[in-house]
Amino acid sequence: MLTIGLVINPYAGIGGPMALKGSDNIDIEAVLSSGGQCLSSQRAAITLSALRDQYSSIRWLTAPSIMGEILLNTCGLSAEVIGELSHHLTTAEDTERLAGELIEAGVDLLLFAGGDGTARNVVNACNASRQKQQLVLGIPAGVKMHSGVYAVSPQAASEVLRLLVNNDVVSTCLQEVRDIDEEALREGKLNSRYYGELLVPNDQRYVQQVKNTGRQNEEEIQLEIAAGIVDDMDHETLYIVGCGTTPKAIMDELDLPNSLLGVDVVLGRELISMDATAPQLEALLEQYPHHPVVLLITAIGGQGHIIGRGNQQLNAAVLRRVTKAQTLVLITPSKLAELEHRPLLMDSGDTELDSEWAGLITVHTGYRQTAVYPINSSESDSTK
Repeated sequence: MLTIGLVINPYAGIGGPMALKGSDNIDIEAVLSSGGQCLSSQRAAITLSALRDQYSSIRWLTAPSIMGEILLNTCGLSAEVIGELSHHLTTAEDTERLAGELIEAGVDLLLFAGGDGTARNVVNACNASRQKQQLVLGIPAGVKMHSGVYAVSPQAASEVLRLLVNNDVVSTCLQEVRDIDEEALREGKLNSRYYGELLVPNDQRYVQQVKNTGRQNEEEIQLEIAAGIVDDMDHETLYIVGCGTTPKAIMDELDLPNSLLGVDVVLGRELISMDATAPQLEALLEQYPHHPVVLLITAIGGQGHIIGRGNQQLNAAVLRRVTKAQTLVLITPSKLAELEHRPLLMDSGDTELDSEWAGLITVHTGYRQTAVYPINSSESDSTK
């Protein structure tokens, strides 16, 4: 089941019809009293209504009241409400704080309705939560929407969500968030500024990209994946490198000794543990409690298992410390195609943990190329 977090900026776009060039830094009460209308919830309603036949396949988490809860209730949907509003007139700080709380609650996708100012809030929320790989999608509802993080229409947003619900492979990419200085715009000056990037669904299905990379052999693509990971490594992060030839390519790129069928640990681009056992991994995590941790694993070709087949060193205690959000699945397009849309499998021996990881996970398929792909527990998959 797909878990979607919904946050609506209720006043996004309110300044457009009033020729205010945006909705930032304006007197909301004055605009409302002058006939301004709040249309962002209506825009979000279009997206939700087009998904009516998929309601049972989505678990909803939402911001309270007019920031999501009311709309979901109107659609007859039950949702877990996250956080509280600070005031009946919501602010950018509310959007940023509540988006962060939804992200930290563990959503597969953060769906937000607003404009470029709202996208800036989401960037800040992702950065504050240290979840820069959080998948997001914007429903266009603002005045200024220059950022590349929005669906082309509310209806288009529903089509992207439908792909995710149906476990279709959806490629992802980082898109810029840009915003225009509204005060300068009101004075006739157009000043655009870059505020960051967000991970969003791409407009092409991933299986089409598999055909584009088919001329490359497996080893070349593994090297590309490894190069992208190594280029993004930092010296303060503890990297747990799992079994298999694709993770091994990372160790080769670092010019470090490694165990093809074991689990190695890297810190500061130096090997600190080779072929580590589960107790050794737990001890290392205790030894470095303040270091970020990233787990690098691959999937077994044809089967799709990422946990529980040949890497039992990665037990539940280790995985709970690492978390799903800090796990990078490295898988070549050809291995992904072999799965024929079947989900990746999680079999940690802890059914509660497996259930927590179910949903979507980011997979790395080339040099800084990613996609999102469904993950499920072996137990739940076998019942289908």
